[in-house]
Amino acid sequence: MNIRIATNQDSDDIKKVYLSAFPKGESEIVAKIAIDLLSENTTPQTISLIVEADHSVVGHVAFSPVEIDNNENCQAYILAPLAVQTDYQKRRIGSTLIKYGMQQLSAMGVNIIFVYGDPNYYERFGFNTDAARNYITPYKLQYPSGWQTIILNEYVMEKVPVTINCVASLCDSKLW
Repeated sequence: MNIRIATNQDSDDIKKVYLSAFPKGESEIVAKIAIDLLSENTTPQTISLIVEADHSVVGHVAFSPVEIDNNENCQAYILAPLAVQTDYQKRRIGSTLIKYGMQQLSAMGVNIIFVYGDPNYYERFGFNTDAARNYITPYKLQYPSGWQTIILNEYVMEKVPVTINCVASLCDSKLW
């Protein structure tokens, strides 16, 4: 298993991963987000990682920067999307991608990572719904219990609600 930074040349392989991992209808939407994030120019840079196994791409994750209103000193990212090809699920590939990405972000001095997903899955990495309470998403959440965060480097949590702003690829109310 090899983890590396994804490039635009990996677009077709990444798309195949999402088409395999998600139900029809949802898979096309999530694949488009993953591909769009590859080419979106963000500051700081979006981190897009793939896992290769058996000479093919079998997993992908993206971490894109978010801004927290009235807090220029905080470096924050959101983990989205994540997928592992169906035939390779239940082999800890998704976990490996998440941990590797979190290590990279921590080394970069990132303070906080957000995720919108299954709390039962993401809590094993330290994500917490209570910690995310004062960070308001750009759109109303369909599943509020899925909004979570983890603190990587020393950071004082917001004491009053603040809004986060995502990169363009994630600015679609249907995603939330």
